[in-house]
Amino acid sequence: MYVKKVLLAVAVAMVVLTGAGVAYAAGSGEDSSEPQATGAGIEKAKSIALDYTNGGRVTGTEIGDEEGYYEVEVIRGDGSQVDVHLDRDYNVLSTPADHEGSDSKDASNDSGS
Repeated sequence: MYVKKVLLAVAVAMVVLTGAGVAYAAGSGEDSSEPQATGAGIEKAKSIALDYTNGGRVTGTEIGDEEGYYEVEVIRGDGSQVDVHLDRDYNVLSTPADHEGSDSKDASNDSGS
């Protein structure tokens, strides 16, 4: 009888921990009150950011970012990540690096700090 209770308690604890992990992963850092970064405007911002970084892969976007109206996260071919901040008229404000590569060129691309 005691073994069954312990096994049941362990099973319940596993379910609770698994549910908490799923909830954390699903909501990690996302604020549902922020505008969704979709539509023609964000597509134009992505295109301009990729042109500015000489290509790469877009890994995230935001509208209404504190550093500009649009923020486009780009992974460059060398693996470094750059956040390109643009104003409402799609002018590049700055490009601070999230993860600097071995050559640390990102600091020279920062035109807004």
